Amino acid sequence: MLLSLQGKSGRTPHAILALADGTVFIGNSIGAAGSTVGEVVFNTAMTGYQEILTDPSYCQQIVTLTYPHIGNYGINAEDVEAEKVHAAGLIIKDLPLLASNFRMTMTLSEYLVKENTVAIAGIDTRQLTRHLRTKGAQNGCILALPAGEEVSQPAIEKAVAAARGAPSMAGLDLAKVVSVKQTYEWTQTEWKLGAGYGVQITPRFHVVAFDFGVKKNILRMMAERGARITVVPAQTPAADVLKLKPDGIFLANGPGDPEPCDYAIKAVRELIETGIPTFGICLGHQIMALASGAKTFKMKFGHHGANHPVKDLDNGRVSITSQNHGFAVDEKSLPANLRPTHISLFDGTLQGLARTDKPAFCFQGHPEASPGPHDISYLFDRFTALMEKGRG
Repeated sequence: MLLSLQGKSGRTPHAILALADGTVFIGNSIGAAGSTVGEVVFNTAMTGYQEILTDPSYCQQIVTLTYPHIGNYGINAEDVEAEKVHAAGLIIKDLPLLASNFRMTMTLSEYLVKENTVAIAGIDTRQLTRHLRTKGAQNGCILALPAGEEVSQPAIEKAVAAARGAPSMAGLDLAKVVSVKQTYEWTQTEWKLGAGYGVQITPRFHVVAFDFGVKKNILRMMAERGARITVVPAQTPAADVLKLKPDGIFLANGPGDPEPCDYAIKAVRELIETGIPTFGICLGHQIMALASGAKTFKMKFGHHGANHPVKDLDNGRVSITSQNHGFAVDEKSLPANLRPTHISLFDGTLQGLARTDKPAFCFQGHPEASPGPHDISYLFDRFTALMEKGRG
């Protein structure tokens, strides 16, 4: 535990984690004081806590990191996937005494306080993860007590009540909540050691990207491959997108339930029918499936991590992938013109789809990783090939 968190008493402030089913954990506050509520999920990635915290797909979710030591390389100004922390809160086991990295600008705890993010450490995250796997993801509350205040039964009851009062993720449209309000252009390319991020100055394609909660590294990887990107708000009509004369349409990741996103489903349905190459990731994958006539369902505890094996059904190739989703496409609901391309080797759920009648495909996981492996990044090359073919 970082010494800077200790008050005059020599102890860190107490914190309470309460789940909606009444399960309670007592630990220490390592972030902002106060309370937060959200759906408690677990992520099995060993690194990348900064990218995870800033991923808009974690909006209204409290993230449990299963790796025991979190914070040892600190925080830097470059490894962010959005302009702010989107996760509702953070749960970890151990915060190391020392944080050290040549790119570090502040500690994890300092960052959490700066971003007004409530977080708890010092609990048995293995026990919590087993509980979520058995019972399923559920709402929870982290209550970070003021320095010097002891844990009391009224405080515990307050945290449990807050957890039970939080809205269910099912039926929640969060894409329009995290989306940008104004259209903007993106040209930044991938990060390189010693050089930082680059700029795409000779684009070959124009991609219009729907921002349902897009991660920056997705945009960087498309720009790296020759795209000039126009990012549009989640609720942009298809007609407005067509006026931009895109070579390709990208459907971003994002939080919440895809089914209430009727505005996006309608726009994507119209755009796919035009024959413009279309590529969807995560929530974008689910929206493309719904636009094509399939159905989605809420998973028991979802997929969150950077070590998930996925099989490419076209060639048998197995890739280790980064994942972050709590909903999935129902394979039994697929229409005749939508075929499976990838499946999870953890539970057999759909990971990839392609239209048989249009140049459109999608992937449930995150081919841009950040954090995680880049085994599946070839999907960006597939999208580029479709745009090249579309231009003749």
